[in-house]
Formats: sequence, C-alpha cells, structure tokens
Amino acid sequence: MSDDVGQALIYALLLILPLSALAARRLPLSTTVRYALAWGAIFLLATIVVASFT
Repeated sequence: MSDDVGQALIYALLLILPLSALAARRLPLSTTVRYALAWGAIFLLATIVVASFT
C-alpha cells in the first residue's frame, strides 16, 4: 500500500468517526447534515493548517 493510500484511509476514518456519532444520536436529518458540514469544515481547516507547516 502506498503512502498516499494509507493517508487517504486515515483521513476517511477520521471523518467517519464524528459522522457515525451524529447518526447514533438520531437527530433530525437537517441538524445532522448541518453538524456534518461543520465537522467537515473543521477537518478541512485542520488539514490546511497542518499542511502549511510541513
């Protein structure tokens, strides 16, 4: 497995964890989507910050 594939798998798992927690709470779909977008934005921002230092 190449390094890029490994990183992509880790990123996917990091995104799935908070989304599965939101789904387990059984919130209304609109709230879940809003929270999921917020988590995606946080994840994207964190990725950009980490990438800028490497």
